[in-house]
Parts: sequence; C-alpha cells; structure tokens
Amino acid sequence: MICFENVYKEYDDGFVALKNINLEIKKGELVTLIGPSGCGKTTTLRMINRLTEPTSGTVYIDGQDISKIDPVELRRNIGYVVQQIGLFPHMTIAENIALVPKLKKWKPSAYEKRVDELLDLVGLDPATFKHRYPAELSGGQQQRVGVIRALAAEPDIILMDEPFSALDPISREQLQDDIVKLQEEIHKTIVFVTHDMDEAIKIANRIAIMKDGEIVQFDTPDKILRHPANSFVRDFIGENRLVQDHTIVPKAKDLMYTSVVTTSPKRGLAEAFRLMKEKKVDSLVVTDKNKSFLGVVTLKELEEHYQNENLLVADIADRDVPTLTIDADVTNVAEIFRNKDVSAIPVLDGNRLVGIITRSSMMRGLAEWEFRKKQ
Repeated sequence: MICFENVYKEYDDGFVALKNINLEIKKGELVTLIGPSGCGKTTTLRMINRLTEPTSGTVYIDGQDISKIDPVELRRNIGYVVQQIGLFPHMTIAENIALVPKLKKWKPSAYEKRVDELLDLVGLDPATFKHRYPAELSGGQQQRVGVIRALAAEPDIILMDEPFSALDPISREQLQDDIVKLQEEIHKTIVFVTHDMDEAIKIANRIAIMKDGEIVQFDTPDKILRHPANSFVRDFIGENRLVQDHTIVPKAKDLMYTSVVTTSPKRGLAEAFRLMKEKKVDSLVVTDKNKSFLGVVTLKELEEHYQNENLLVADIADRDVPTLTIDADVTNVAEIFRNKDVSAIPVLDGNRLVGIITRSSMMRGLAEWEFRKKQ
C-alpha cells in the first residue's frame, strides 16, 4: 500500500532528518511511528501526502510514485488529523465534516448522509451535534470530529500526527478506544505518529521505533515487547513495562539479592572463616577489586583446608560453579537448583558479579513478580 524506498531527507541547514528509510505499510493496517523528538517520525508521515518532499528516494502508494501525482489531488484522497484539530470555527460541525466531499463534487444527499453516519460512528448524536459550532464542543468531542472529518470522503489512507496528545488523560483514553473500534469497522490504512509507548501498544498493528532518522525496529507490539532489538528499544519501551506486563517469565535479575558477601582472593582462610561467621553465611563469592567473578568458597572447603596456614582463598576457590547471566529466566534457575548440589547461584553481567540467587530469593522474587503482574 505505502512503500518508502531509500528515502533520504536533508534540510537546507544540513540537518539530516531521514537516512535512507525503507518501509512498507500494508493495506488496512494501523502503523504507529514513535521515537524521541527529532527522530524523523513526523517527517516520514508528511512525506506520504507530500507536505515534505524527500531529498532522494521514492514514496509509492499502490505502486505509484507519488511525486508524479498532483499534490492537491493526492491530499484530497488522504485523510489528515493533527493535534491542533483545525476545525473551521465559522462552520457548523456538519459543514466541517462535509468539506472534502463537497470539494470532490459529492451530491448533497450523499454527504449529508455521510455526516450522520460518521457522527453516529463516534457516539455523537447527529440531531444534537451537527448544527453546533466547534466552540460549543469539548476538546474530546472536537477531536472526534477531526477524526471523522478525515474519514468523510472515504480515503484509503489516513495520517494522524499526535492527534490526542493535547487532551486530558480520560479523553485521550476514550479516543484511543474509539480509534481501535473504528479501525475494526473501516479497515483503513492508518499511519499514526505518537510519542506515547502505551498509546502505540494499545492501537497499533505494527510499531516503527525510530532514532536519529532511522527505523530501529519495525514489528508487532507483542514481538517488540518480547524481543526488543537493542538496548535503545528496551530503554525506550521501559524496563518496568517489559517485566510487569509482557515478560512471560521473570529473569535472574528479578530473583537475585544484590547484596552479596564477597571476599578477596588474597585473604587467608582464618579471615574468610571469620567473615562467614560474622555474616552468618556458609559460602563466600570470590571477586577481585573490579568485582570480576573468581569463584566460590564454601564452609566445607574451609574446614577441610583450615589447618594449612599457607593457603589463601584463591587456592581453594571453586571456579567450576554454575553461574547465570542477568537475563537468564527462571527455568534456568530452577534447573540448576534441581540438578546441582548448590545453595546459591552467582549472577553475572559479563564477568562482573551483580547478585546472587538463593532458593529463598527465588521464591521471594517469584512472589513479587506475580504481584506486579496483577497491578
């Protein structure tokens, strides 16, 4: 339906807004463009109706190069909804909605019928609202009219540039629900710019996450939440959202204690024994000054070698112990506790010790994770 082929945009001041974008939007799907300010999402949207022209590359609609289509005619066949709504204050609601159908020479009976149908579609009684003026409507009602005005001439494509961002949270949520229900009925191709990840997840069939003029990841909300492409996507989505709402199982980082009793490899055995007694533990994790993991010393090993005063912790540390990465899931944790005679599992980020999982910390972490899921 809509295809970007190596689209590059550089402005006169040298700012590169888009870097060879390749993007295909299927007929009938709702795609959100999201990313930090200046990432190129609005520039991408505005290229579809030629409000912004590419420096190089081509945008196609239904296989046709849109640079060869008259821009006025192109725009009359594409619905456009913006944050500022843009209803004409001197026109009634019916006149605002019927504007493009009139420009396209529809018969009065056709566009009057269309006005009533669209008002009904978004829960605004035609008899009550069509003869009112925009100033007589609330912000949420005005934005509903802005949305259906974009649908009035039955365009195949609708562009929406942060249309709900100026509304209060309740109106915004209601309009998000409206757009989801509306799309189930009309099956238009909608490109929707937003800066709100929750909004994108709620309404989109697919989400294009952008950064610095490039598309970093383009996939369904579920795939993005399950498999963020990189650390930027993970941070942009938000770790809490990933863990609480959509992670199938908790990770090692959700189950570990971050306060770990460690010892230097250069300590003597008597010092290690005293530390165990003081901290009331039966093992110590051996790390260097950079917190790099070097092994584990157990109380049993200490007792066996305690009489040898020449030994250091490094001499008896067990380096062949099971460890986990911070992103290992709970099934890996359970497998180690089931098959290994271990009381604690060091958790590493690279080779750096970041925590330790015990059976009790695993149960605590699982309980907290289940509680968070219900919130």
